Amino acid sequence: MRTPDPDPEPDDGMGAFSGGQPPAPDANPGWLSDIELEEARRHLPMLYVEAIPVRTDGSGQVTEIGILLRSTPLGEITRTIVSGRVRFGETIRDALFRHVENDLGPMAFPLLPPQPLPFTVAEYFPIPGVSAYHDDRQHAVSLAYVVPVTGTCEPRQDALEVTWFSPEAAGSDAVWAEMEGGRGTLIRQALAHLGLLR
Repeated sequence: MRTPDPDPEPDDGMGAFSGGQPPAPDANPGWLSDIELEEARRHLPMLYVEAIPVRTDGSGQVTEIGILLRSTPLGEITRTIVSGRVRFGETIRDALFRHVENDLGPMAFPLLPPQPLPFTVAEYFPIPGVSAYHDDRQHAVSLAYVVPVTGTCEPRQDALEVTWFSPEAAGSDAVWAEMEGGRGTLIRQALAHLGLLR
C-alpha cells in the first residue's frame, strides 16, 4: 500500500559522519534521510496535505473531480488523490502548492484560497480497522482540501494519469472500491462538503 507521501526526499546529509568529517550544511533542513524518516514515523504522527483537484464552470460549480491513477512500488495500479508530507518550516499553502505541482505538473495552475481551510481532517493508522483511513507504515494526520485547477494537468512521478469524473461517477461504489487507503471515503466527504453527494 502506498503511503500518502508520493515524493521521495533526497539524502539531507544529516546521517552518520563519514571519515571523521561532519556533513556539509544542508540547503534544505526540511529534508530527512530515509533512516531519519523511518525513525520519526515510528515515534510521531506525520502531517500531510491532500488535495482533490476539481474543474469548475463559470459560476464556480464543480463539474469534474480529478482522480489519479498511480503505480505503487509493488507494481499495482490504484486510484488516489494528490498527497504528501508537510516539511519542517513549510507553510500549509506551500506544501499544498508543491504537491499539486509534483503530481499534476507545473501547468495545472491551482487556485488556492487566500486562507486555506481543510474540508476535513483524516487520520491514517497502520492498524486496519482503527479508522476509515489506512497507511501500512505510519500514523498520519492529513488536512484535506478541494483545489480548483485551471490549467493542463500532466501527471508526474508515479502518477500515470489523471481521470476527470463527473461528481456522480466520482462518488460511485466502483470508483470508491479502486481508491487506496480509504481515500474513496475522502472523495465522498469532499462531495458532501460541496453539496454534490446524492
